[in-house]
Amino acid sequence: MEHKKLKAFPNDFLWGSASAAYQVEGAPFEDGKKASVWDNFVRIPGKTFKGTNGDVAVDHYHRYKEDVALMKELGLKSYRFSIAWTRILPDGRGEVNQAGLKFYEDLIDELIANEIEPIVTIYHWDLPQALEDLYGGWESREIIADFVNYAEVLFNAFKGKVKYWVSLNEQNIFTSQGWSLATHPPGKRDMKLFYQVNHIANLTNAAVINKFHELEMDGQIGPSFAYTPQYAKDSDPLNVLAAENAEELYSHFWMDVYLYGEYPIAAMAYLRENGLAPEFEAGDAELLKSAKPDFLGINYYQTATNAWNPVDGGVGVGSFNTSGKKGTTKESGIPGLHKKIQNPFIDRTNWDWEIDPEGLRIALRRITSRYRIPVMITENGLGEYDKVEDGKIHDDYRIKYLESHVKAIKEAMTDGAKVIGYHTWSYTDLLSWLNGYQKRYGFVYVDQDETMEGSLKRIPKDSYYWYQHLIETNAEEV
Repeated sequence: MEHKKLKAFPNDFLWGSASAAYQVEGAPFEDGKKASVWDNFVRIPGKTFKGTNGDVAVDHYHRYKEDVALMKELGLKSYRFSIAWTRILPDGRGEVNQAGLKFYEDLIDELIANEIEPIVTIYHWDLPQALEDLYGGWESREIIADFVNYAEVLFNAFKGKVKYWVSLNEQNIFTSQGWSLATHPPGKRDMKLFYQVNHIANLTNAAVINKFHELEMDGQIGPSFAYTPQYAKDSDPLNVLAAENAEELYSHFWMDVYLYGEYPIAAMAYLRENGLAPEFEAGDAELLKSAKPDFLGINYYQTATNAWNPVDGGVGVGSFNTSGKKGTTKESGIPGLHKKIQNPFIDRTNWDWEIDPEGLRIALRRITSRYRIPVMITENGLGEYDKVEDGKIHDDYRIKYLESHVKAIKEAMTDGAKVIGYHTWSYTDLLSWLNGYQKRYGFVYVDQDETMEGSLKRIPKDSYYWYQHLIETNAEEV
């Protein structure tokens, strides 16, 4: 659709930015906090870029007031952040750590005092190591009760202060990277276990959404899904089928469960045929059906283009580009389903992530047509090398990226999509999990690198001032 005039963003639109506890806070063992699986995983040689870890990160734990002051100056309407489970319940269960709870209470109060809406992510990958040791973490159904108990502590503590809650962040990423690709904790390669772990996570997500509604919380809750819309290489029916396979197994497989309470038919047929289908117990189907999210969080970074990948001689799993050397990503896929290939019509970042703002519009159109639910963009951003020149950071490439994606949202809203907020990834520069500190996403530059001995000085980038103007004008000029 080509529109003569684009719909304006509503006046209450949540222009925000985002972060995650492990990537910004530091202070991993202060004030009663104990280890998460990430505190230990990063210490395994070869797992992260040059052995970088989050022991200091960007020291948000001690500098949150400085960071919130910069948010206020920027004009943020909302700030999405995650809570570290191990600050609240150091062993994952048991007695509440009041010092940890107070940190987040102080942060939330500081945000509210500065007229910034706090958006809390309950889980952003930092599982308590104690639960991993006790029963295998996400591999056991015991985690359902422990997670709901942890969430209920947060609900009771921040009821009336926090209106928007994200239950699980990128369930599709932490399960696949943890149990299929071995690049995240616990570092396993077991496809049968991956699908079972994911099923347990689905049950957990449903249970916590139900608890939120049972408590009659004044607000909204929903999961945050990393959505990569799938394209076909061309109109060859086999390539179209490959794209359909990818969309079914990498997108519908999660979103259908969140919104319909059921796994998609073709995906389950494939899993049963290959002995990979998750095992249901009594009550599972009913639990999945009963949970109704109030919105769907979407983390959007890129699209993927697919070609047919035959069983005989097909391409398997390739390697990720965690080096920042453009063009080093190899083709990858699943024989008999699809293979991901390079799209010749769009550019890529230095980490080979495809830059496709039109894909965000397509994503929102697909979600609107299939699920008819409000969407909150919980992440969208550009990870790149940033350089300080005369005390300034001229990141015009980030401005171009973000502006084009904001325009895509505006177009999708004109198409009929309901979008309630847009949160860039990220607010400050931060630890980029496997990629260290060289891959920068923030509006605010932080003097930190792989030596982890930086001054941690904050410097607003050009994109900071661009976003400030965008918020002031409610994106009227886009």
